[in-house]
Amino acid sequence: MKILETERLILRSFVEGDFEAVHAYASVAENVIYMVWGPNDESDTIEFILQAIKHSKEVPCPNYQFAVIEKESRKLIGACNIVMVRELEGEIGWILHRDCWKQGFGTEMGKRLLQFGFQQLGLHRLIAYCDTENYGSFRVMEKIGMRREGPFSRKSTC
Repeated sequence: MKILETERLILRSFVEGDFEAVHAYASVAENVIYMVWGPNDESDTIEFILQAIKHSKEVPCPNYQFAVIEKESRKLIGACNIVMVRELEGEIGWILHRDCWKQGFGTEMGKRLLQFGFQQLGLHRLIAYCDTENYGSFRVMEKIGMRREGPFSRKSTC
């Protein structure tokens, strides 16, 4: 089990017992408004946790999924990940329960993901995407030193 730490957070692999805490943020529309998934029903949350557990056992790991635990309360307050997208390139992402927004947790876990990706995984590039309306996530990216490359659009065809 890969464990990463920051001053106030523990980032650890998911376990089946995380269902209630994960579902508390993943099932709430306000919490996932800018995500490409959700809100989750119970089966979606169970599937996510089982997939995260499965990925954590793969060597090499294609998708490092971390449960984010606040050290002081010992509560699971969100999740973050690094997905391998190409050789030496990964994509990072995060979500926090809305009760934990605007407390610096996003910046803390984002910095730790960058450190893990570059120093421990030896990646050369890390990217992140966010909806242009998602000011909170955009600010986290700025604070952790990521460079904005601009919006892109996806065109659909019939």
